[in-house]
Amino acid sequence: MNHYVYEFAEGGREMAGLLGGKGANLAEMTRLGLPVPPGFTVTTKACRTFLATGAEPPELGSEVARALTSLEKTCGRALGRTDDPLLLSVRSGGRYSMPGMMETILDIGLCDATVTGLAKASGQERFAWDSYRRLLQMFGHTVMGVDSGLFEQAITDLKAARGVGDDLALDTGDLALLTGQFKTLIHRETGEEFPQDPVDQLHRAIRAVFASWNGERARIYRRREHIPDDLGTAVTVQAMVFGNLGRDSGTGVAFTRDPATGERGVYGDYLPDAQGEDVVSGVRTAVPLAELKRLAPDMYLQLGDHLRALERHYRDLCDVEFTIERGKLWILQTRVGKRTAEAAFRIAYDLLKERLIDRREALARVSGGDLTRLMFPRFSASATDAPLAKGIAASPGAAVGAVVFDSAAAVRRAAAGEPTILVRHETTPDDLPGMLAAQAVLTSRGGKTSHAAVVARGMGKVCVCGAESLTVDPVGRSFTTDSGVVVREGDTISVDGTSGTVHLGALPLTRSDVTRALESGQSSGPLATAVLHALAHADAVRRLEVRANADTPEDAARARRLGAQGIGLCRTEHMFLGERKSLVQAMILADHASARDSALAALLPPQRADFTAILEAMDGLPVTVRLLDPPLHEFLPDHTRLAVHVATAANPEPRDVQLLAAVERMHERDPMLGLRGVRLALAIPGLVAMQVRAIAEAVAQRLRDGGSPRAEIMIPLVGTVEELRLVRAEAEAVLAQVATETGQSIHCPIGTMIELPRAALTAGRIAGAADFFSFGTNDLTQTTWGLSRDDAEASFFPGYLDKGIFPASPFETLDEEGVGRLVTIAVEEGRAADPHLVTGVCGEHGGDPKSIHFFHRAGLDYVSCSPFRVPAARLEAGRAALAAAP
Repeated sequence: MNHYVYEFAEGGREMAGLLGGKGANLAEMTRLGLPVPPGFTVTTKACRTFLATGAEPPELGSEVARALTSLEKTCGRALGRTDDPLLLSVRSGGRYSMPGMMETILDIGLCDATVTGLAKASGQERFAWDSYRRLLQMFGHTVMGVDSGLFEQAITDLKAARGVGDDLALDTGDLALLTGQFKTLIHRETGEEFPQDPVDQLHRAIRAVFASWNGERARIYRRREHIPDDLGTAVTVQAMVFGNLGRDSGTGVAFTRDPATGERGVYGDYLPDAQGEDVVSGVRTAVPLAELKRLAPDMYLQLGDHLRALERHYRDLCDVEFTIERGKLWILQTRVGKRTAEAAFRIAYDLLKERLIDRREALARVSGGDLTRLMFPRFSASATDAPLAKGIAASPGAAVGAVVFDSAAAVRRAAAGEPTILVRHETTPDDLPGMLAAQAVLTSRGGKTSHAAVVARGMGKVCVCGAESLTVDPVGRSFTTDSGVVVREGDTISVDGTSGTVHLGALPLTRSDVTRALESGQSSGPLATAVLHALAHADAVRRLEVRANADTPEDAARARRLGAQGIGLCRTEHMFLGERKSLVQAMILADHASARDSALAALLPPQRADFTAILEAMDGLPVTVRLLDPPLHEFLPDHTRLAVHVATAANPEPRDVQLLAAVERMHERDPMLGLRGVRLALAIPGLVAMQVRAIAEAVAQRLRDGGSPRAEIMIPLVGTVEELRLVRAEAEAVLAQVATETGQSIHCPIGTMIELPRAALTAGRIAGAADFFSFGTNDLTQTTWGLSRDDAEASFFPGYLDKGIFPASPFETLDEEGVGRLVTIAVEEGRAADPHLVTGVCGEHGGDPKSIHFFHRAGLDYVSCSPFRVPAARLEAGRAALAAAP
């Protein structure tokens, strides 16, 4: 039998999938005996039925009625009663926290017949009319679809007419007038009256919350956070308690630790004489929670006790919403709090030291994405100019960009490749696209618990809130500082989310302390200590090796300092750029064998020197060198520019004429699928011999110098074992020849890059001629999907992501169903042919956290990624091992 409604006392946090995070936590706190206003939860199952059919389950109405009767009995008040009415809040609450992305409706139950009863029961007429106008505003927008800006404009006009700047300055008559205006506005915009039946209000509010699951901002947020679309939301219905009943009342949000830094202690915001939405929206700037200790010391002590109990119970940072109603403390909600990357590492480490969690859990609490964010540059400590403004450091980091004042401008400029800073009075959920596009968010209102702060922390975006000295003029597209400096849209500013300061122009950047600690292995403070401890644990438990993609001695040395266990991809084409490009062009232009041999001989010394230096930087560790892969036209000038130059020159240089002829001769309609990779090796005599000789002679030199070189030779774009056998035979002959010439024992494993579906599907045969497989997942993704990454991402691909065809770009996170299946087949069939076959991945997916978990499950031996991503890959490889362990 279906059960769609649960009273709080019936549930628990283990039921988050059914009751949503909010409902499950309310049930858990009720079990713990915390002062939670009573209520009930409508399940996600009911929402899924509504989304699938357009109607609630038939049983839902009677279940809500029974739960409402029980709630009325508990409270001693009834919904719709005229003398002392019960008022309700209706809130969304999905399985995963989506702050501000779905709807909330407060004060359900107020109408013309009950507002006077609320005034008498509370003894505050102004409070009653303020609550009624709030209901009309929320209900009118969320349930009846009225533009929220119309309500805000009515409030602004009334404040202007009264000559006041704050809602609190409006008196009872003003709020009653505003209530009438709101009702008229609703009728004008919708053609129907605001419903006066409180039960009808409740049912319509529940349906509206269901529908908000598919609202645009909720869908955008789910795509960003990879939350499935089919989960649905639960709805919590709870007895209202009021923080706007005078100075002995108030509302706030508390954290058991600082969500920005991870510091231990009680943090948060408090607003006297206010409702919860006033704090979260940032419309009014709250005071620090510590101020509550002075305003209401008993309440502060009680709250501290509850916060400590919740952190011990949840064993994590808790985000707690509370209300004080005439000297009584109520806990309205708790959840595991959103936090910055810095806070994630510090909290995990501190909870481990406090023995609230074990090492396994501590590693699960952090991620490679968190670590990558901590490695981003910070502003230089030498930047000592006076800031434009100072606000609340809500989410740390450094960001430089052009000022924009709305979401559309941020999205538009970001699409053009311009970094931006989104500046607002306060953000709303409708600003989500702009927050995603911008480098940082700056608001003149709000605190650490405002919408801007919470969402920015969850995204890893830099954020400064509550910079009250700034006068923001979104219509005039500018903001003004208290000293009179005007900053206009498009001007560049720097935002420091660590110190909370805002500076004009672009401040210089420096390496982060975490990056310094990773390279030196020495702790430089509590954050670096936490990061190094997490990495040490990950290294101890991971099975996957982590190598680096590096093409220069400098990159190789840096990768090694960051913990790389070798080089998984050294791209030789990168050694032919700059001044050396002319040497490659000479090879291309050679019209007979001796000229080509001469050009190749000129290429040998610089190749050998590069390999020698890279092997020295990675001494004792494997260095996989990929032979020349890209089509040769990439080393030639652009056809159009060269043709125009030759056509317009009075006496074109003979070399330019030769180059133009070569460009036209080598033109291919689809170079990605043309003469490249192993095909170049077979088509251009001497090319493989030159490159293998350079590798072998570098190995010999390092051996003579007392080193321990471990060079490996990788042949790219193999589609059939016959190609590999031919090139391998040529390479082995060169290795043997150099060994004889130098008197050194030279052993270089020879393998191939699996980047074509046919290679993956015939891996059992190819393994007979290969010492190792390295999956080139960039090209394997392109050839599996049959698309060009550059062309797709510049044209239709963003639309595919918007439509949800892809949950994430398959070029960033591996497509496990398609490309991943090919990887699995190749590993299984390759190992069946050769149990000792070494397998790794060197595409960009080698540094992607989610993909690393797949590669662990697929049984690969190593992943390889850019040097900067090596620490994050080490961390994720450890987390993958723990996640796969029983």
